[in-house]
Order: sequence, then C-alpha cells, then structure tokens
Amino acid sequence: MPDSVLNKYINYIKNDKSLTSNTLDAYIRDITQFKEYLLENDIKDSTEVNKTIIITYLMSLQKKGRAPSTISRNLASIRCFYQYMLNNNYIKEDPTHNLRSPKPERKLPCILTKEEVDALLSQPSDKDFKGIRDKTMLELLYATGMRVSEIIALDLDNIDLDLGQLIIGDSRQNERIIPIGSVALRYLKKYIGEYRIEVLKNEEEKALFLNYNGDRLSRQGFWKIIKGYSKKLKIDKQITPQTLRHSFAVHLLENGADIKTVQEVLGHSDISTTQIYTYAIENKRLRDVYKKHILELRR
Repeated sequence: MPDSVLNKYINYIKNDKSLTSNTLDAYIRDITQFKEYLLENDIKDSTEVNKTIIITYLMSLQKKGRAPSTISRNLASIRCFYQYMLNNNYIKEDPTHNLRSPKPERKLPCILTKEEVDALLSQPSDKDFKGIRDKTMLELLYATGMRVSEIIALDLDNIDLDLGQLIIGDSRQNERIIPIGSVALRYLKKYIGEYRIEVLKNEEEKALFLNYNGDRLSRQGFWKIIKGYSKKLKIDKQITPQTLRHSFAVHLLENGADIKTVQEVLGHSDISTTQIYTYAIENKRLRDVYKKHILELRR
C-alpha cells in the first residue's frame, strides 16, 4: 500500500466525506493498522489484497478479543478505502464486495429475580406521602412494564380505578390499555385518595405523580428514587427503571404469557425487540441446569 495512495485516500475522506471527527479518526486509525498488518505479512501492494486476506485480518482482530462492533467498523473502513481505489482505477475489483460484518453481540438485559423484586418493592414506607408515592410508582412500574417516560407522563385521566386499567399513548393509533395488578391498584387508590392531595397546590394539575412542590415528577427525580432504594439492597446488580421493565417481561413469559401479548403490553413495534427476553430465559435455564449438575457431580 504505497504511502502516496494512502495519503490521497486520507485527504479524500477528510475533504469529501461527511464524517464526524470521531469517525474520521477511527477510519484513519483502522486503515493504518490494516496497512501494518499487510506489511507484517509481506504484502506491500494493496492491489494484491483479496477477500481471503481481509477475512484473515478480521479473524485476527477477533482472536485479539475485539468486539464485533469494532470489527464491523474495521470492515467499513477497509471497504471505504477499496471503493476509493476502485473509483480511481487503482484496482479492477473491490475485494470487500459481498463481505458481511460479524453479527453484533446480543446483550441480555439485567433481570431481577422475583425475590429481588419483592425486596426492592418493600423498601418504601407506607406511612407518609413520599413512601406511598414511591411504593405506588414501583408497584405500577413492575405490574405494567411501562417505560419511565410513560409513568411520569401519566395523568389522572389515564387511570380507570373502577376497571383497574390505565391507558397509555399520545393518539388512538399508539394507544394501549394495560390492566393494573391488584397490589398496584390498591396502592394507587390509596395514593390518589389520601396522599396526592397533601402536596397538590394547583387544582388544575392533572399529573398523577407529583413532587413536593406539587409539580409533575421529573425523569431525573424518578431515577434518583430508584437509585436511593436500590442502594439499600445487597444486590450485585445495577437497578434502573428499565430493570423493572425487563424483569416484568421475563416474569410474564416465565408464567406462560405468549410473546405476542408481551410485545403488545410493552408497546414494542417490532417483535424482534421483545424476543431478547426469550433469550434471557433460555440463558437463565442453561445456568440453572449447569449449577444443578455441577452440584450433583460434587456430591
């Protein structure tokens, strides 16, 4: 790979490609490292590179423990370089043609056991405004699987205490109706009927969950509440509002709910998003089976 060609390519992506500074730096770093790899393997002319060489290079990155996302970016960097070479008649064929990036790692969500959920939900006091409000929010979050943005956006009009359900959505097309569990419904009635009024300063305020100023509770405020209670638990897991949503979904599936129902309750537009929870269950089952057999072998 002559330095002159590489320099021309670098000038090209600097001046003609609309790349962010971080992406530009990554592309230059990737192609420079690829050049070093070629030289280490006695390949001095980039026109001699074929698919096999590129695949071998990507495999070497994998052996070094590079993440799939990093390997994918390296392939994108190399592809960009060879497309430049092809367009400027340095080569007749693009060796990256039809090469596919490795599949990204499927990151399984953090899931709480039912015992850990019970421990978290038992943290708030049931004797004052803050305790009842927090207890109601946590119970409702776990009982419905709502997003944190949805729970803080709830108005009194979204709640039907008689039917035991709530309505989420900014339009009829996006609207979904979610039944409320008996425990969450009991605390919701108590909060609305006895405690919300303690901090209410404006009778026209429709927000369900309020802060001490009588205003709608913020997203940041909700995160602080979760963080505060999770600190008191001796659980080696990072607990966020999303953790309860994930746990709700997995526990539903474990109790026999079909994935389509879970998709609708969570409000996922694509069922592939919901399927991550089935992998979490399978992963847990494998761990349980492994632990069981290890214990049996050690008896």
